[in-house]
Amino acid sequence: MTPPLIGITTYLEPSARWGNWHLPAALLPAAYHRMAHRAGARALLLPPDEDPAAVADLVSRLDGLVTAGGPDVDPARYRAERDPRTGPPYPERDAWELALTREAMARGVPLLAVCRGMQLLNVALGGTLVQHMPTTRAHRGAPGVFGRHAIVPVPGTLLAKVLDEEDSVTVPTYHHQALDALGAGLVPSAHAAGDDTVEAVEFPDADGFVLGVQWHPEAGEDLRVMAALVAAAQERRVGGSA
Repeated sequence: MTPPLIGITTYLEPSARWGNWHLPAALLPAAYHRMAHRAGARALLLPPDEDPAAVADLVSRLDGLVTAGGPDVDPARYRAERDPRTGPPYPERDAWELALTREAMARGVPLLAVCRGMQLLNVALGGTLVQHMPTTRAHRGAPGVFGRHAIVPVPGTLLAKVLDEEDSVTVPTYHHQALDALGAGLVPSAHAAGDDTVEAVEFPDADGFVLGVQWHPEAGEDLRVMAALVAAAQERRVGGSA
């Protein structure tokens, strides 16, 4: 059976270094495509594209979509004043990933939204974000280092099923923003152990698999979340609805 094709969104950086070069670059941590490969899929990197036709064209070719982690979402996207601790805007990436998210949901293409991706999923559905979480919470490690903490799945949800109905799971994490008001149709499917931070959301009424996780599954060894996306993508492909 041909492996499903999973698109993964990328950064678009104005300045990156490798070898003798210092140039603008579309880039993504290798852990993302390796996670897709380990879960039995092919990976296609999706850098921002300014062509409005690109969104529908690309999503129509995909079996599944991962919106990856990255910089803060521009608060203007959810009609909020900018907190001085919010990072600089990345308008091309925001616009691209919001459009991909909406197109995937409209077409029933399985979607896994990771960290920033989950925040964008919430914004795409009219939700808002907490722009800066207190540093006393264990949701990020030192700069450039993933922390770890436990999350508690909500019983009966898609995520609980994916995680084998375990009472809690320890996950790799790095984020200083979080979901505030939930977007229309989203329900929480996990919280951080010890506080009320929403760690996962899903869309029960979606035409297909829609799951957002605040943590970084690509930074750990647990493939269950990615494997669930790949299984949904393969089922959709076999069903002939792509």
